[in-house]
Amino acid sequence: MRISVENETVRAKLEEVRRIYPWYGKLMDTSGSGEPKIPLLTAERLSDYYDRADGASNPEWNVYRTSGTSGGRRKAIYYDAIDETHYVMQKVALFGKLLAGVDGIERVLSDMGTGHAEATAKPIFEQLGYECESIPFGLPAAAHLIRIEQYQPDVLYTMPSLLDGLFRAAPVSFAWGLKKIILVGEPAPPEWRKRAAERIGIAAEDIVDTYGSIEIGTIAYYDAASGRYVLLEGLLAEGVQPQEIGLPDIALPEGEQVLALTSLHRRRFPALRYVTYDVVRDLRTEENENGETLTTFAAIVKRIGPELKHGEKISVYDVENAVFKHIGQAEVRVQVSGNRLQVQIATVDEVDAVTAAAVRAELQGAIPEIGAMIRGGMLQEMQVDFIFSGLGTARSGVLTAEQRLPVTAQASVPMKRKKLYLSDESENGSGKGKRIDRSGLQ
Repeated sequence: MRISVENETVRAKLEEVRRIYPWYGKLMDTSGSGEPKIPLLTAERLSDYYDRADGASNPEWNVYRTSGTSGGRRKAIYYDAIDETHYVMQKVALFGKLLAGVDGIERVLSDMGTGHAEATAKPIFEQLGYECESIPFGLPAAAHLIRIEQYQPDVLYTMPSLLDGLFRAAPVSFAWGLKKIILVGEPAPPEWRKRAAERIGIAAEDIVDTYGSIEIGTIAYYDAASGRYVLLEGLLAEGVQPQEIGLPDIALPEGEQVLALTSLHRRRFPALRYVTYDVVRDLRTEENENGETLTTFAAIVKRIGPELKHGEKISVYDVENAVFKHIGQAEVRVQVSGNRLQVQIATVDEVDAVTAAAVRAELQGAIPEIGAMIRGGMLQEMQVDFIFSGLGTARSGVLTAEQRLPVTAQASVPMKRKKLYLSDESENGSGKGKRIDRSGLQ
């Protein structure tokens, strides 16, 4: 749907934004006759707002910082008491819905790193009547596993890259004891969730993905019944084309659009036609069988932006989905170096030639735009590397006290690894590479 001042609710939101942010009026298009047009709030239009640091002097507001834009800049995002209360209550309602009907839930472990999601996890789950602990992000992966073993949570609240980190360090037969996993952060494609569920010993639908950003808050959740992401109440969504947000050289496949959001509740951020730069697939607004109007989409496939060069063509969602159709346990990383796309697939078991060929064929077809760029000479042939860790058998026992020391040594690598690297240098090079993931943790 298109946001227009002709809508009474939108008009009220516009008046609120103009009252709180006087500078916003300068963005309005008043050149034509009739009502002024509401602009899309792009990164360029927001840059001055971030520099102002509105709210930095207010000790009663909470400030959360993004993990960094593709240019390395961290943005300060503010929540006043009203925003914070709504954010918490919205998650209480959502998580209560996601955990309804699951018997025997008593304890939740938040393994979330840092940010808004981590800071609010304990009060949110405690309001739902569960015990909740949060594990410090800086501890080695083995310490996270030991805490799971000791605390015996029923629910793990984490992000895909951190769960991958736990899988790297855990014995194959580690007793997870989990009934449900709630995710936030990077994309979690269906095949990835399926393989992760198999590793843990739960059903794929017991791994629930949620999507949010620091700027907006919680945005959507994955509904297993419909196989789609459902937008939360109080948000209005639009699908826009790159040309509309100052990216004329980017063309998206049919059915994919850049998500722009208007929040009817968010105050301390000008959340009116805010451009997320996240690309969603098959965005729809329609009425369900209960007469409710819902906005849904099939997937969050990638992120685009003015600095990404070939990155706008790469969907980690599609890459991972292709890999996990053929491989049970793996960690996937994608890198663009110069004009070459490299997919690294680290596995705990050796990959035979037939499976490797199937994965390469699947990847070639997963992103048609990449294939076209290779055929046209814009990118070199895709390089797919399989890295065998040799730890599938060695880590097949239970995690006993005697085993913890070597596991700790194995787990000295960072818990969190980005999935997409865009760089003219290797990750271990000059450090100039841009590391891209999804919106800030919410």
